[in-house]
This record gives sequence, structure tokens and C-alpha cells, in this order.
Amino acid sequence: MHWLRLIVSTLFVILSITPAFSNELIVFAGAASKPSTEEVAKLFEKKTGIKVNLTFGGSGFVLSQMTLAKKGDIYFPGSSDYMELAKKKGLVYPETERYVVYLVPAINVQKGNPKNIKTLKDLKRQGLKVAIANPEGVCVGLYAVEIIEKNLNPQEKQALRKNLVNYTESCEKTATAISLKAVDAVIGWRVFQHWDPQRIETIPLKKTEIIRIGYIPIAVSKFTSNRDLAQRFIDFILSEEGKAVFKKYHYFMTPQEAASWIGEKKPVGGEYNPPLEWIKK
Repeated sequence: MHWLRLIVSTLFVILSITPAFSNELIVFAGAASKPSTEEVAKLFEKKTGIKVNLTFGGSGFVLSQMTLAKKGDIYFPGSSDYMELAKKKGLVYPETERYVVYLVPAINVQKGNPKNIKTLKDLKRQGLKVAIANPEGVCVGLYAVEIIEKNLNPQEKQALRKNLVNYTESCEKTATAISLKAVDAVIGWRVFQHWDPQRIETIPLKKTEIIRIGYIPIAVSKFTSNRDLAQRFIDFILSEEGKAVFKKYHYFMTPQEAASWIGEKKPVGGEYNPPLEWIKK
């Protein structure tokens, strides 16, 4: 499987960043938080002198990397789906879990919306190039499949799937597909627009089409060699200084903010298992 080859190829990188001293940290993070997490890590390093080694990717993929390497101090996935999996597998200390920010799924298009995409059903229009993240290991891919499955009839779903040209390997690569004009649209996060406002525009889904609000959780890994230091980094992310970075990138800081943008309350978090037909072999 492609995802297995990806995991194995990155193990060498992971092993190479094993901290030489106990005052370094390894963080396995979903790319849904990449811009802000990179900035927060630099601030933490500047304030404390503690090196933070970040490994980004699809939340499911980095969880597998952490498990195979048996290393890592913090797990920071892009959604509740993979944190719940990590807790079930005993890979994190559940009592250390905290919610950092909240996410809402949306359609992302090229700036100016040259294809005039207005709705989810527009994505089945003949000739469009659409991408979603790989639902086998990327949180935003799970949300995309859930939205398609619950809002489109079989004929509409088939038409949309004919337009799918790519499964991306992370949230970052999903946003990049729009930035580089590799596709006309993705089903991603509303926040992608604020990662690259010069090239990405967000088209809100109808409030009836949004199934749930996502959140980005964080927890201490069972593989940590310094639990107190890992907790210190989590505390910094949740501090006013850490939160200010996420606010700068326009993440929702509360479920109420997310619900206000949608226009109605929605369930927060949860899990979704995509139908096998969506799993790329």
C-alpha cells in the first residue's frame, strides 16, 4: 500500500531526529495545524531553549509512524477521529488530552473562483478537477467522504467521483493542490484560505450539509521519555501566547465561533469510518 511505503520511508527521518538530550521533544502532528504549530514551536524554543522536532503528515499516517518507531512525546492530530483511535490503542495518556482549536469543512477553490463553484453539487460538473485527502489516513479526507456520502445520491456521488483526480496525503498537500492550481476544488477546511489568502478562496457548504465541527486535540504520547516536558509544551500551546498564534491564522477558538460561522449548532468531534469503496488500495 502507498501509505505503508510512506510510513516506512519516513522512519529513517524519525529515527534521525531522536533527541540526543532529554530537553528535546518529538511531536507527531497532523498537518491541519502546520503553519501555527511551526510558529508556536519556534516561540517555545526561543523562550525555553528546548528543541521541538516536528513530524507532520496525515493524522493516521503520523500515528502509525509514531507507533512503529516507538518514539515521540506528543501526538497532535487534526481531528478527534485519530485521537480516539490513539486512546483505544493505548498510545497516549488520555487524561492529558486537550482541545486546541476547532475546524469547519468547506469547499476550497482558486482565488477568484474561476470555475464559478457555488455548492457541493457543483463538484460533479463534467470537466472539473477535484481532490480530497486520502480518507485512509487524513482527517479532512474523512470529513470529505462523510459529507459526500450523506448529501449526494448514488448518481451524484458517481459523477463527483469521476472528477476526483487525486487523493492527497495530508491537509497541507490538500491546500497546496489549490495553491498550485493542480485542481479546481477540494473539500478541505475553511481555514485553508487563511494559509494562502492570495491563492485560495473558501466556498462555505450549506449548513445542512455540514455533519459535524472538527477539533484539533493534543495529548502526551505513551512513548515519551519526559512527560513533564511534553506537558509543558502542551501548556504553552494552550497559553494566551500560544492561542494568539492560532487566532492569527483564523482558527476557531471555540465551538460557538465555529457554529456561528456555519449558522447553526452542530455536533462537535466524533468518529467516522468511510465505506471500503473509498479506501485506496
